[in-house]
Parts: sequence; C-alpha cells; structure tokens
Amino acid sequence: MSEEEAARLRRENDYLKLRVATLEGDVGDLNAEVHRLRQVLDHTLARRAATRPDPLSGGQ
Repeated sequence: MSEEEAARLRRENDYLKLRVATLEGDVGDLNAEVHRLRQVLDHTLARRAATRPDPLSGGQ
C-alpha cells in the first residue's frame, strides 16, 4: 500500500467516524422527539377519554 493510499484511507476513516458520530446524535435527537410526541399523544388521549361520555352509563 502506497503512502498516498494510506493517507486517503485515513482521511476516509476520519470522515466516516465523524459521520457516524453525527448520525448517532441525530438518532438521539429523534428518539427524544418520539418520546415527547408519545407523551403529548398519551396526554391528548387521556384528556379525550376523560371528557367523552360513557355510552353505557346512560340507560333508557
């Protein structure tokens, strides 16, 4: 392996390490957003269930 090829591979390896770190950060951000949206959805569904009348509670 020539010195030029070794240098190119080192640069590519450095780039890929940086790219992996960036993508891992993006995954962490997306997981946090999913968690937040699940909390919003759970809250919304709980509020909707609390305000919806029970169709079986009435009677004729």
